[in-house]
Amino acid sequence: MERITMKQANEYVGKEVKIGAWVTNKRSSGKIAFLQLRDGEHYFQGIVVKNDVGPEIFEIAKSLTQETSVILEGIVQEDTRSKLGYELLVNNIEVIGESHEYPITPKEHGTEFLMDHRHLWLRSSKQHAIMKIRNEIIRATYEFFNKEGFLKIDPPILTGSAPEGTTELFHTEYFDQEAYLSQSGQLYMEAAAMAFGKVFSFGPTFRAEKSKTRRHLIEFWMIEPEMAFMSQDDSLVVQEQYVSYLVQSVLDNCSIYLDVLERDKEALKKYTDLPYKRISYDDAITLLQENGFDDIKWGDDFGSPHETFIAKQSEKPVFILNYPKAIKPFYMKEHPDRDDVVLCADLIAPEGYGEIIGGSEREVDYEKLSKQIEKFGLSTEEYSWYLDLRKYGSVPHSGFGLGLERTVAWISGIEHIRESIPFPRLLNRIYP
Repeated sequence: MERITMKQANEYVGKEVKIGAWVTNKRSSGKIAFLQLRDGEHYFQGIVVKNDVGPEIFEIAKSLTQETSVILEGIVQEDTRSKLGYELLVNNIEVIGESHEYPITPKEHGTEFLMDHRHLWLRSSKQHAIMKIRNEIIRATYEFFNKEGFLKIDPPILTGSAPEGTTELFHTEYFDQEAYLSQSGQLYMEAAAMAFGKVFSFGPTFRAEKSKTRRHLIEFWMIEPEMAFMSQDDSLVVQEQYVSYLVQSVLDNCSIYLDVLERDKEALKKYTDLPYKRISYDDAITLLQENGFDDIKWGDDFGSPHETFIAKQSEKPVFILNYPKAIKPFYMKEHPDRDDVVLCADLIAPEGYGEIIGGSEREVDYEKLSKQIEKFGLSTEEYSWYLDLRKYGSVPHSGFGLGLERTVAWISGIEHIRESIPFPRLLNRIYP
């Protein structure tokens, strides 16, 4: 008898198989027990008929408790009512690991309770669906950049300097030197782009920002492409193609998980339609001021209410272009016609999910970049290697960073970013 997963069920209809699973729930009558099961890949149903298995196996089925692990033997049969399309007619049950008083029951639980039991909460159908969508976004990311001729480069996590200042970084000692946990791999990706043309990184980043909003994590994952011989306008095209590709991949490969989350698939389909709307920072400020946002003035950064209002002006994601130089990092290229803004863009997701991408064209002039580093109070000695990139064959180049968890939250349609990563690190949470 072959052991299979439920994903393989379509290949074994009418055949007897073994399946390892956990019991998520059950109900029974006098003659039939219905077992709600999961095998890590899918949720499915096992049916135990008393007259087919005898009293001993039927009693085992009736006594199974939530999250008990079992090996089931039975015949795969079609089930049109199931999202999977198949179920198992069980003829034998072997209990592997009993589960007693499982803390997360079908009743409602508070958020803090669920977060304290995150190691178990991941087993629930909703969390299972979110992690499946996260995995698909990761898979599609590698597929997209490989198709587009990008090379994967891994920047260091420990760095001796900070690309955007040190106020929001985790400090540590590196033997007899100071070091920081990386807040971005971008500067290293610029070096890699000068060697390989088009590169991307995918790894963890850290921000010591003391924020409790539903959009912030202390530890999160970033996808950071960098492209030589590419302007900011060229980069925007890559960005929207990438985001559209992610959404389409989830629609194509995670339909049942979107159903579990009750995600509006018609809305997601709109996000695959290119191009995305573009609005300048100047026009965005005017738009806000004309619509009752008296708290915003030119030179301010946007908060969540501002981004949400701007996003509502389109059914698709929106690029906000060319922010004031004073509120952006030192490495961004000054606008050719203005000295008060830089060539950059943030991509704002619809439905109130805020910024999911930040990107810019990079400054390539050695003298200008040196002055910017000094102006930001940073050490030119610490950044000497970065300045070298402008001395030896510098070329126009652009790049961006996409936050994985914000993107997962948006595409999944979940309210809080903490559910978009397996074990979130928040301002007051480092357990479990």
